[in-house]
Amino acid sequence: MTPVPEILRQPASPSAARRAIPDGAIESRWALPDGHALRRIDWPAPAAGARGSILFMPGRGDAYEKWLETLDGWHGEGWGVTSADWRGQAGSGRLGSDATTGHVADFAIWVADYAALFADWQASTPGPHVAVAHSMGGQIVLRAVAEGAVRPDALVLSAPMLGIHPARVPARVLHPVARAIVALGDPRRPAWKGGEKPGAMPRGRSLLLTHDDSRYDDEDWWRQARPAIAMGPASWGWVERALASIRTLERPGVLEAVQVPTLLLGTSIDGLVSWPAIRRAAARLPRGELAGFGSECRHEILREVDPVRDRALAAIRDFLDRTAPARG
Repeated sequence: MTPVPEILRQPASPSAARRAIPDGAIESRWALPDGHALRRIDWPAPAAGARGSILFMPGRGDAYEKWLETLDGWHGEGWGVTSADWRGQAGSGRLGSDATTGHVADFAIWVADYAALFADWQASTPGPHVAVAHSMGGQIVLRAVAEGAVRPDALVLSAPMLGIHPARVPARVLHPVARAIVALGDPRRPAWKGGEKPGAMPRGRSLLLTHDDSRYDDEDWWRQARPAIAMGPASWGWVERALASIRTLERPGVLEAVQVPTLLLGTSIDGLVSWPAIRRAAARLPRGELAGFGSECRHEILREVDPVRDRALAAIRDFLDRTAPARG
């Protein structure tokens, strides 16, 4: 791994972790089998008494900086923590025709990338090995597990993208529509008008993500400090491929065959992903559990106001204590 230049480092604490790379965390570039470099951060567990290892993957348009506070909390509980930007996002390059539109030719690319990253991480870290992912990342990681590409000891999915809005319209209906729109032009063209530009995130966007204005502002702070991580809308090609990938998981027998203990967290007012789809997935998974929230919680559950966030973290802690207990 090639080190990334160190900036903004200071001793870790709950407050500092939101806007600083904590001491002990190592940023690097990690080469995938085809040579494409992912930006990665590793925060090793203590040498003695390690709780285990967590691999956290963010959502669409995300960068791992947004989640440092949560990673800091897990590290403080003894977990070794690793995260990375998806190929084509944040610090892992671009796959579209401009610097901000998120695009991918097929979600299978991300599934294969994740499998390679997981194998490297699993071989070099102490167990138990826990996969955690948010939103789009949750869909990709669940698909990797369902396809047998990875086998974590436990799986935690925060607001996984198992359906998109309008939630009342099935993916099997939305997908042909998206496919027809893609055929009308460049699949890399933005699927919606922006606002998500470096240094210009609209305040209204927070109404979809979190009730906590301060945590919402953390993302803008990082975009100002590291402009290269900024992302904007998804492409129409991304939309079509996302729906195709969702339909893959909806096939009968796919989730029913997953034997990994899985905790899904979701909110009934999510404006980005489908709450009914999350509930259905939890019911289909043989070892699935669901932690549900209501109007108190928006899409970024682990970046919500403290009472909501604390409840979510407690649910995760209880789940992992039962399904991935400390070894030794």
